[in-house]
Amino acid sequence: RASPAKLLRRSAAYRKFRPRSAWRGQSVQCRMRLTQPPSDAARTPHPRIAVICHDGDSVNSEFLPRWLAGFADVVAIIVIREGRAAKIRRLRAEYRRVGFWRLFDILAFRLYYRIFLAAGDRAWERSQLKRLTASMRATPAEFPTLMTPNPNDARVTDFLRRAAPDLMVARCKWLLKRSVYEIPSFGTFVLHPGICPQYRNAHGCFWALACNDPGNVGLTLLRIDDGIDTGPIYEFYRYRFDAATESHIRIQERVVLENLDGIRSKLLEIAARRAQPLTVAADRSRNWGQPWLSAFLRWRRTARKLAP
Repeated sequence: RASPAKLLRRSAAYRKFRPRSAWRGQSVQCRMRLTQPPSDAARTPHPRIAVICHDGDSVNSEFLPRWLAGFADVVAIIVIREGRAAKIRRLRAEYRRVGFWRLFDILAFRLYYRIFLAAGDRAWERSQLKRLTASMRATPAEFPTLMTPNPNDARVTDFLRRAAPDLMVARCKWLLKRSVYEIPSFGTFVLHPGICPQYRNAHGCFWALACNDPGNVGLTLLRIDDGIDTGPIYEFYRYRFDAATESHIRIQERVVLENLDGIRSKLLEIAARRAQPLTVAADRSRNWGQPWLSAFLRWRRTARKLAP
């Protein structure tokens, strides 16, 4: 004889109730899904980033912070507005390095670049930045900014300590003091124009081209230490450039713009403490100086001979 419970399960009322029971089961499953651990994308860090750059450098002072704001909190921008004294000091250092005739070669190249190449590079840069910033919401005015003639002075260190960045991206020609580059908890990183350690200093792309060494034309992401571009290297970036038609300025800016996704991924890996420095073995390492007109003309002649 069936028990009262079995009779209840066979009844029409119970059968009408079953769909509601199934719906309740689905709601439980939904609640379970909501409480599962976050995915890898949800665990991606949102680092606090500071930037050091030069005034008048549109790629680094205007575009770079807006691009970084797409995946990080830009908490400080330090803009270096150099006076005449800093530029004269740099020329004197180059004179002591190479002598009078090479300094004349350097000044001749600057004049040549200004007359024949600068306008084309500026037009190219404007068109690229207009395209890349069309969908960006952040504007430079939104970021805390400090103008300074010297990125190593006390105002800069105070500004950075208040901002408390996780990491800093340096796009400048200054050798930063330890009291500045050690403030970010994960360190200060350089997007260096050139492949290190073979081509150190600010004009690595130029000298790789002048030495007919196309494999070492590119960008190095490295962490700053006390030396000149001698810190741990985290990644290299390159693109298929045209040595016969592109200037070194365009090449060293374009290598950044062509590799934004890779740079973003590596910075996030660093912020998540998942990135490790590369093991780099090089048979030569040199701290290169300012570009020479004679070296530039030699590079262009070679490139045009090799062009298809």
